[in-house]
Amino acid sequence: MSRSKINVPEAKQAMDNFKMEAAREVGVDLKQGYNGDLTSRQAGSVGGQMVNNICPVRTRFFTRNNRSLDGHIARIGYEYRIVI
Repeated sequence: MSRSKINVPEAKQAMDNFKMEAAREVGVDLKQGYNGDLTSRQAGSVGGQMVNNICPVRTRFFTRNNRSLDGHIARIGYEYRIVI
């Protein structure tokens, strides 16, 4: 049973194209159809690349007074991902 069900049949080709593009970006030789010869690492890198393209990690930096040292300023970085 497949966990990822595409509700719009026309989107299947677009998702396949997106998957092939992500595989090319990470250097995995993905074929149309069955890809059972891929290692878990290769398959995971394709899926991870797809997630990174859809929901990129963003980083913002802020400066604020250091809470433990008076008169010092600390640079704080926040990483977040916008998920739709």
